[in-house]
Amino acid sequence: MRIFPFKRKEIFSETEKERLVQAIRVAERLTSGEIRLFVESHCSYVDPMDRAKEAFVSLDMGKTKLRNGVLVYVAIKDRQFAILGDQGIHEKVGDEFWVKEAGLLIDHFQNNRIIDGIEACIAEIGASLRTFFPHEAGNDANELPDDIVFGK
Repeated sequence: MRIFPFKRKEIFSETEKERLVQAIRVAERLTSGEIRLFVESHCSYVDPMDRAKEAFVSLDMGKTKLRNGVLVYVAIKDRQFAILGDQGIHEKVGDEFWVKEAGLLIDHFQNNRIIDGIEACIAEIGASLRTFFPHEAGNDANELPDDIVFGK
């Protein structure tokens, strides 16, 4: 008898993954800012912001030159999320911006448009990063990967 290893169901299809990675690349194109997307099925913390903070640190997001990294954390099955901006971007946009982005995700999630919501959130974060941290030719490097990080 052969035993096959259990293969967990993928959270996103390949097409959805490509859409989200492309959204990150487009959002970062004209900014020195960095956006990461961290996705998992369940959040093991009571407050998803605690999980986002842990992921932020583990992904070295606080080490960007201008402290302008933003993490979008989503626990799909729990329908929880957190958006965490580093000190540099937070000082520019303030709490109101993050509340607005949270509302955007909530609206999309309530209508079961998760990919569209994440994509729209990334686009708006990118627009703010471009405003406050425009790309400087010859001086900007992509400091963090543009891929999606999948947790547990």
